[in-house]
Amino acid sequence: MKLLFTKTFVRDYRKLPQALQAAVDKQLELLLSNPDHPSLNIKKMNDPRNIWEGRVTVSYRFTFQVQDDIYILRKVGTHDMLKNP
Repeated sequence: MKLLFTKTFVRDYRKLPQALQAAVDKQLELLLSNPDHPSLNIKKMNDPRNIWEGRVTVSYRFTFQVQDDIYILRKVGTHDMLKNP
């Protein structure tokens, strides 16, 4: 699998403090190596666009879609951003 970063994801990522950026990096490495890892807590969202969410920390999440062998990273931010993934 590969990662594709949307402009929105990159913008969100750059706004995060450095410690959270490091946590995102760690979780994305896990996504590539072991998507079933319990710390990711990946689950499909109730969205017709086939969007998934993964955990960065207790309060932060990232959203993505899967297309062929690519994870399309959509957004990263607080749990509140899940209202509009």
